[in-house]
Amino acid sequence: MSGSPLRAMTYNVRLDTDEDGEHAWPHRADAVASTVRFHRPAVVGLQEPKANQLRDLCERLPNYTFVGEPRDGEDGEHTPVGFRSERFDCVDHDTFWLSETPDDVGSVGWDGSHPRIATWAVLEDAASDTRFVHVNTHLDHEGETARLEGARLVRERAADLREHGPVVLTGDCNCEPGEPAYDALTAEASPFRDVRDVSPHAPHGPRTSFTEFDSLVEDMLIDHVFVTGAFDAEQCGTATDHDDAGHYPSDHLPVVANLRLDESS
Repeated sequence: MSGSPLRAMTYNVRLDTDEDGEHAWPHRADAVASTVRFHRPAVVGLQEPKANQLRDLCERLPNYTFVGEPRDGEDGEHTPVGFRSERFDCVDHDTFWLSETPDDVGSVGWDGSHPRIATWAVLEDAASDTRFVHVNTHLDHEGETARLEGARLVRERAADLREHGPVVLTGDCNCEPGEPAYDALTAEASPFRDVRDVSPHAPHGPRTSFTEFDSLVEDMLIDHVFVTGAFDAEQCGTATDHDDAGHYPSDHLPVVANLRLDESS
């Protein structure tokens, strides 16, 4: 992969719930899959798909393999790492919980509202044998302490994974730039940088990643892609794909980053 382009995506696909009515998963599955298929990321971090949603996406996206465990240890929400099967081999992967006991399945951390998880995968380019790591997470939306401590835990564990190669970190972080959890991920002592800050071009698309299905919610940039220094970010942006009726496939927009592994690293 050295010197070759790598497109990374983070995408909260919204859980399957009947409460969404006309925007419930059965009405959105094709559009979500089409969005991923069209933008063709090499790696994609999803948030919120339940087991049935992940099966639906696997059927619609046969060129991708997804790895990761559900947050409740059964069939609940996942935070899977997906990758193009013809390009990469998965050398290793695991899921940990954002809590004081990260190896305890289903554990809820601090003042969190739900179990929260991060999934990581060590991927090897089938052509060059070059390895890198993709870490994907979903921080708590209610507990401020859980969000901050979860960010710190993800940063520490993701940083440790650099022994396997450079790291791409994706996630619905439920925080905007400048908020404590975001700062914990990007502080001076952190190896991670937001692709929006290191890309030579202004970010494409709106400065938000949240929707109400029929309209954008302004100033809610809570989905992010971070990289360690070995990656160059060539361009990034928020994709605003929607149908003719103006419906977005999810209550989040995908954030896409065009990356390249720095050959001098």
